[in-house]
Amino acid sequence: MKEIKTNHYSEAIQTIKSAILKSRYCAATLVNRELLSLNYGIGKYISENSRKGFWGTGAIETIAERLQQELPGLRGFSAGNIKKMRIFFEQWCEHIENRAPTAHDLETHVDQDIEIRALMAHDIEKIPPGFLNIGITLHYEIINKTTSLDERLFYIERCATEFWSRETLKYHLKSNLYANLGKLPNNFKTTISDKDLQRKALLSFKDEYLVNFVNIESPDEPDERVLESEIVNNIRKFIMSLGKDFSFIGNQYRMMIEDVEYFVDLLFFNRQLRCLVAFDLKRGDFKPEFLGKMNFYLSALDDLVRLPHENPSIGIILCKSKKQKTVEYAFRDMSKPMGVATYKTASELPPEYKDVLPDVERLKELL
Repeated sequence: MKEIKTNHYSEAIQTIKSAILKSRYCAATLVNRELLSLNYGIGKYISENSRKGFWGTGAIETIAERLQQELPGLRGFSAGNIKKMRIFFEQWCEHIENRAPTAHDLETHVDQDIEIRALMAHDIEKIPPGFLNIGITLHYEIINKTTSLDERLFYIERCATEFWSRETLKYHLKSNLYANLGKLPNNFKTTISDKDLQRKALLSFKDEYLVNFVNIESPDEPDERVLESEIVNNIRKFIMSLGKDFSFIGNQYRMMIEDVEYFVDLLFFNRQLRCLVAFDLKRGDFKPEFLGKMNFYLSALDDLVRLPHENPSIGIILCKSKKQKTVEYAFRDMSKPMGVATYKTASELPPEYKDVLPDVERLKELL
């Protein structure tokens, strides 16, 4: 009887917990929706009056100052933030509203008192899915770092469905995820028979990975082991670079074949693809012989490590640079699914700063 009651309690707890979490999510969504609508509406009002010459120079600064006097302690309505609201409206108005504001609209805004609900732009509901599910801070970040509508919608959809933080969004904007995702040179069409799995595989990898946490003092290209060590020491950041659904299994993953040891540089598992993903790190340019070694590793992984319900393993050669035609020829007749990507490490100092700081040896002498 005690066991039955415990089971009933567990079921009740899970039911109530789900209801609480769902309620919190709905409340947060409604608050975010109202905040976006308010930002858009105020941005529209500011834009129509400041851009058309109804207000003089310094009007926004004056409005921000008076708002602080009227509502002491008010946050988020500085002159800078109000200008951001104007930008938010101006960047999205042509995609949200079906018509441009008329002269009558502007006259109405000037001649009549504006109630707060009049500023709430409810036609914002006409925008694409995901728009209302991300915060205004993320919207500002996307507007500042992107130009095309498709690119903005891409990042909005990713933020909404993968619950990106501002830090994660900034990372993917800097690494240009939109341009690099799905552009990986690969042989998936000839080695993966399932069309849906082909598509998922292509969308799971990028053409270039930003590893800006790798900061090697040597001016030469770092040795593979040094690069691997830096990645392992910053594995959380590297997984962020890879994207969602990657789990780290280990580095220098050991396989014993006929009394000989072989080691995979980095081994991951991807939940979406349900397969092992092997990374082979290479300094310098891509060379065709790299694929032969990776093909061997993938065959061994499939036989010795892969579980029966998992898909065949995928290999990624990660090198400093590659030539498209060389990669294309190297892929011919390879039986295992593979791709070739490049990496970019921390940027070097700008030329104007290179002579300002002493070199490493001089620093040692000074210390």
